[in-house]
Amino acid sequence: MEELRITLRNAGKINPELIEDYIKVGGYTALKKARETEREQLINMLEQSGKLRGRGGAGFNTGLKWSGAFKAKGAIKYVVCNADEGEPGTYKDRMIIESDPHTILEGILIGAYAIDAKECYIYCRGEYENSIRILRKAIAQAEEKGLCGDVKIRVHSGAGSYVCGEETALLNSLEGKRAEPRLKPPFPTVAGFNAKPTVVNNVETFAAVPAVVEKGADWFCSIGAEQYPGTKVFSLSGDITNKGCFEAATNVKLRDIIDEFGGGVANGKQLKAVQLGGSSCGFLKPEQLDTQVDLDSMREIGGSLGSGALLVIDDSHNMVDILVGMAKFFNHESCGKCTPCREGTLRVAELIEKIAAGNGSSQDLEEIKLLSDYMNMSAFCALGQSATTAITSAMALFPEDFSAKIAKEV
Repeated sequence: MEELRITLRNAGKINPELIEDYIKVGGYTALKKARETEREQLINMLEQSGKLRGRGGAGFNTGLKWSGAFKAKGAIKYVVCNADEGEPGTYKDRMIIESDPHTILEGILIGAYAIDAKECYIYCRGEYENSIRILRKAIAQAEEKGLCGDVKIRVHSGAGSYVCGEETALLNSLEGKRAEPRLKPPFPTVAGFNAKPTVVNNVETFAAVPAVVEKGADWFCSIGAEQYPGTKVFSLSGDITNKGCFEAATNVKLRDIIDEFGGGVANGKQLKAVQLGGSSCGFLKPEQLDTQVDLDSMREIGGSLGSGALLVIDDSHNMVDILVGMAKFFNHESCGKCTPCREGTLRVAELIEKIAAGNGSSQDLEEIKLLSDYMNMSAFCALGQSATTAITSAMALFPEDFSAKIAKEV
């Protein structure tokens, strides 16, 4: 099976630090086409026909989001690219940035034209120093060639916080405030950066926009799943032979991603579990892998597409040991704004560590379930609501792993 590359169409084919290479392969022709199109018509193409849904995890219709910002009242509007990428196991955005930065800039500039924004920001994960350097160089090149027009694009180095991946926490950080999520509504398309209408999209989404604009909605809709057309970039890690980023049409089966692109489970071991979407998502068993990798198909089997991070786990592992790191991560990354998340992630991490050490009890498992319910119902944002998803998923799918760790009770 070969990759079908839209987002990564230029990866390995051009020098990412030379704008001339990007232009030679048709770069910035979509921007020219977009600027020759009425704004409403351009947005309508993405919203009604294109069905380009966000690739950051939520899967919201990109055109619908742009339409909201376009129709919002106000002379000042913003476009923000979310390049924070703090989900463990996810590195697709870095791959896109460092192999083809201009496709992201072109997508951002098309978005800026669509909603009539003059200021754009790329909020990039602070640890991605090379990505930030490449982006700033690409912006300077685009400005030098007059491609930005009267639009200013700035790169903002992130605050080193996973919660900044949530769009409103990102906007707070961008404004110089504490990175905590905001109450919604109002949504960013109405009151975002500096309380002005703002479009926030992921790197992968912006990178796909030029191809959709250039080749049209019908072309895009002919690829992949009907309700989630196009492609998705996957970041493969764990006990898999070929680690790296791979792009595939969204109607490809998850098993094909693992066996064909990933080369199967490494070292001749047997597959035990797969976590698709990142540490905030649940696990899937081998018998569930004959499912398409589109957003809706994954939801139907209780899974998630999320960020596209794909963690492969072989049968040499006890799931409890893997969960210890995940629980500690969410506790460390909680912004502390709400009590359910701040205290819940701490207690869950303590309990999982206790169980992994062989000192846990069945009562500890019950407490984790209860805490999970409370956090899911009352945490302020998705971080707290999904912090225990992997744990409760593993408890349901692999109870024997927990039983093996539980101390013998009198």
